[in-house]
Amino acid sequence: MIFLYLFLTFFEIGLFGFGGGYGMLSLIQHETVEHWHWLSSSEFTDIVAISQMTPGPIGINSATYCGYTAIKNAGYSMPMAVLGSFISTIALILPSLILMVLISKMFMKYIHTPTVQSVFMGLRPAVVGLLAAATLLLCTRDNFSTPTENAWQFWVSLFLFVAAFVGVKFVAINPIRMICYCGIAGLLLLY
Repeated sequence: MIFLYLFLTFFEIGLFGFGGGYGMLSLIQHETVEHWHWLSSSEFTDIVAISQMTPGPIGINSATYCGYTAIKNAGYSMPMAVLGSFISTIALILPSLILMVLISKMFMKYIHTPTVQSVFMGLRPAVVGLLAAATLLLCTRDNFSTPTENAWQFWVSLFLFVAAFVGVKFVAINPIRMICYCGIAGLLLLY
């Protein structure tokens, strides 16, 4: 039964997840951690980190790892967990595939009409909101700790967060290098 729920959940996320992979992260986190309790918050954070470092879109990578972990946490064997990752990945990309096939010809014909332009203008703030929600969802106690619980981890995590933002946004450091730098700094300072 979990396989059906996994398919339906990720199909719904694929259908309503505007804004690409980062926009989908908040939806994936809500469904897998808060609604279904398939994953813990720290497992989801690890999945997001791995999804960012592996090749491919982060939304699809996250769906693949979440499907695997959800089935594994439910007590199934590794082959069944691999099936869970396959189901969640297919379910996530299926709505986009169906919609693109259905509307591709009509879209090209009507892209410059005022109605279509208005729809896209309305979607832009929603995408920004989903990206902001994904960022805020990752600012958790598991990632940053608290100043009273573990002050050193909190301040080092906050420093790395700000350094990564400034490094990528203003200094134009390659994001892959920045991930490596922050990983090494985290290993040296927090281990």
